[in-house]
Amino acid sequence: MEQLSVNHLLGIKYLNKNDIELIFKTANHFKEVINRPIKKVPSLRDITIANLFFENSTRTKLSFELAEKRLSADVINFSANQSSVKKGETLIDTVNNILSMKVDIVVMRHSNVGAGVFLSKHVNARIINAGDGTHEHPTQALLDSYSMREALNSNLKGKNIVIVGDVLHSRVALSNIFALQLQGANVKVCGPTTLIPRYISSLGVGVETNLKKALDWCDVANVLRVQNERMNIKYFPSTREYAQLFGINKQILDNLGKKIVIMHPGPINRGVELTSDVADSDQSIILNQVENGVAVRMAAIYLIAQQIKR
Repeated sequence: MEQLSVNHLLGIKYLNKNDIELIFKTANHFKEVINRPIKKVPSLRDITIANLFFENSTRTKLSFELAEKRLSADVINFSANQSSVKKGETLIDTVNNILSMKVDIVVMRHSNVGAGVFLSKHVNARIINAGDGTHEHPTQALLDSYSMREALNSNLKGKNIVIVGDVLHSRVALSNIFALQLQGANVKVCGPTTLIPRYISSLGVGVETNLKKALDWCDVANVLRVQNERMNIKYFPSTREYAQLFGINKQILDNLGKKIVIMHPGPINRGVELTSDVADSDQSIILNQVENGVAVRMAAIYLIAQQIKR
């Protein structure tokens, strides 16, 4: 049986192309499962998974929980807001207490960069990174690539993908860049220069500050949320100005002379990154991303569970 080259899913940068293809092939199978009348398989009924979310999340947390239940795993949900972390308990102590309940896999979101890597070295469980600070969000990048392939009806080799918006504060952007490059896509970023990291060109990524030029170039525009909660200084004069320069509306799309695919990891600031007539248009695959997220996370969890040596 084919296996992943890694024991944990900590970031796309630790994966190879074969890993990505294996995850997508497995996701195809699970996508068929979740469209059946009975949407469950008994694949992981002997596995216990703990979801540890130290940061707020709606889509990712629900998507992981649904994926785990579709695989028949036992699920423990942990929220830092109602835990002993508030009393000063360390991350390792928190996780070890949970692992003493015989947990096999930990799905963790944490505000600190590298939290998943740190944990993988100190606890005896498989770790799946559900987002660490502004670093990586591997399952989001995997579901994004999977959704792009589905929308374009082809692999991504030679395709032009632009990531638009708040790249600086985005863990989605970095994971997407790594995943797209592994698949042979051409990647550019577009946004205000204050929201483009200085290191970005060292990753072999083009930079375009003119939205129209970026959209003229691309096959797919993956539009990121402006992360106001991570901004302790002003990165642009006003939300209105940001929307005028980098927001995508129907008129802009209609004037392109070609159809491009529009994506967004959510939640959308409607009227800022995208107008409603774009977000809800037939060029948008935002709801497909949500559906595919469950299948891709089922695949990732299933394949990581295969790495557990019993």
